Amino acid sequence: MINFILFDDQSRISLRPLTFFRPVSAIRSGILTINEKWEKHLNHPVSHLTETYLQEKFPLKVGLDNYLINGSILPNQELIAEILSLDEDTSLIAGETIIAIHLTAENLKHFREGVAPDLKSRETKTPFVKINNTWDIFGKNKKAIVEDFKLITHNRKSAEISSTNQVLGNNLFVEEGVSIECSTINTLKGPVYIGKHAEIMPGCHIEGPVALCEHSVLKMGTLVYKGTTIGPWCKAGGEINNSVMFGYSSKAHDGFLGDSVIAEWCNLGAGTTTSNLKNNYEYVKQWSYSESKFVTTGLQFCGLVMGDHTKTGISSMFNSGTTAGVCSNIFGVSYQRNFIPSFVWGGTSGFRKHKLDEAMDTAKAVYARRNLPFNEVEENIFKTVFELTSDNRLL
Repeated sequence: MINFILFDDQSRISLRPLTFFRPVSAIRSGILTINEKWEKHLNHPVSHLTETYLQEKFPLKVGLDNYLINGSILPNQELIAEILSLDEDTSLIAGETIIAIHLTAENLKHFREGVAPDLKSRETKTPFVKINNTWDIFGKNKKAIVEDFKLITHNRKSAEISSTNQVLGNNLFVEEGVSIECSTINTLKGPVYIGKHAEIMPGCHIEGPVALCEHSVLKMGTLVYKGTTIGPWCKAGGEINNSVMFGYSSKAHDGFLGDSVIAEWCNLGAGTTTSNLKNNYEYVKQWSYSESKFVTTGLQFCGLVMGDHTKTGISSMFNSGTTAGVCSNIFGVSYQRNFIPSFVWGGTSGFRKHKLDEAMDTAKAVYARRNLPFNEVEENIFKTVFELTSDNRLL
């Protein structure tokens, strides 16, 4: 029986803080997470090979015939055909990047123990998209939405929407249970996907490609520009451009969010605003966890990257290229520093350490609002991430 496993490569460090609470393949890119894309393309479940502390929440399944696939790579049918044609104990590579490995159970055991099995290798002939850095997520999101839209809607019929709305073009797909009234949806430049039981309140304007995932809400008068994904169970308001919200997060009030990534369980207070362009139009620099310093993104437009469970106070302001870690509480009416560590409390007047038990109490409260359990598995992840991020709190 064929078994598919998505593994983390070295990109999980450069993708921090977004990978402290998840494998790389659980990152949302387009409409779906990377692992959801692979499952739909393969028509087969996948499991995860990731950090030990995440493995219980994202379990690994081992079979007799295993295909290990790089979890930072987005699937396409040509690449899948190449992967499935690999002989046993053979890898598919692109230069120094391992795309996939076909392993027996015995050699998978050695691979997990850090002992490199004796493998043959084959160079790919297929172009592919890889998420290496945090800014790749919003940088490649327009194309990812288009590809996911084709995958999800193929041979399916959209639900109808109210005649109070104005739709431009014919590239809108609406799932069941959606509520939309008195809004404008422009699909002339790209598709718009609305997930199950999502709500778009009156006066919203949307320009595709855009994805609003299941149970998410756009507040009245929200402006959503192309390249934006608002993940499941999110609330969004104000103005959002070319940004990705993973899920269970809120930006429910006015303020601009541009060229940014917001992880899960975040809350942006009223008036929170990001800059995504420097006044001198230079390339934006962003904090690199892999190099422990600011590095150039090669982008003129780059906003905020925010890790899981981080919150902002009202009227918070973030400069271009700001990185905020996980489980922090940020406030103060002025520009915040460009790198904010994890598990800190404060802002423009300085920071103190955010106590682990306080952070977990908040997480328990927000989980309960969604009827989700905060169990021992979640608690152990919090404790490990708290230790992993201790060095950054000294910066």
